[in-house]
Amino acid sequence: MPDRCPTPFPARTALAGAATLAVTAGLGLLAEIPAAHAQTPTSEPQRVRVGSLLFDRTEVTIAQFARFADATGTVTRAEREGGGFEYAGGWQRRPGWTWRTPDGAAPASAQLPAVHLTHAEAEAYCRWAGGRLPTAAEWISAAYTEQRAAPPAPFARGTTYPYPTGLSTQGANTSGTDPWPRAAPAGATAAGVNGLYDMGANVWEWVSDAQGGDRRTMGGSWWYGAEQMRAEVNAWKAADFYAVYIGFRCVAQAD
Repeated sequence: MPDRCPTPFPARTALAGAATLAVTAGLGLLAEIPAAHAQTPTSEPQRVRVGSLLFDRTEVTIAQFARFADATGTVTRAEREGGGFEYAGGWQRRPGWTWRTPDGAAPASAQLPAVHLTHAEAEAYCRWAGGRLPTAAEWISAAYTEQRAAPPAPFARGTTYPYPTGLSTQGANTSGTDPWPRAAPAGATAAGVNGLYDMGANVWEWVSDAQGGDRRTMGGSWWYGAEQMRAEVNAWKAADFYAVYIGFRCVAQAD
């Protein structure tokens, strides 16, 4: 049984297998980003088709979560309880750190991933947007196995890669040398397998798999090294936990 927060996340990792689903390019994402926040440096459609599912091309952003919060009146636990957590020699609550201000100040971009959200809060957003959180098997398949009919180089159809970025971790936002000291905006890093962004690193992503009071998270984050990007990493966090490097993306049923 994995130990629970507040221990560091690497202590909660083990090995897990991977499944395979077909992933092909699709159309537009769950909710359009307001024009005032349209800073993503890509004009690509905002979801890809994953078998019978539509998979968010990027992690859910501050701008997208703001539409949900405004429409539903949602006030998150981090907002109610005095701020989210960051690991610094132990878990530290950071006053004022919420999805609106992930590092305690106005964010440089509304396209940064929405973080400081519990598993239930991520689920609620996905339901509101007409979808749900993916399973780990769905996530792994989309992240590692290239299924586009004619993917751009260096990707090859039918190949399962060791990282969501392909054969190497180049272009991912990890704790290594890269342009991003913390989280990167949606679409700013290198597009990976199946044209998805940040399936490896940037922020951990909640999925629906449960183990007691814990929920699985995928992909690693900017706080970790590239080894956390591999499919074999099996990381679990308390479902009611929220931190500066846990975000999510949704899937929805295709028409």
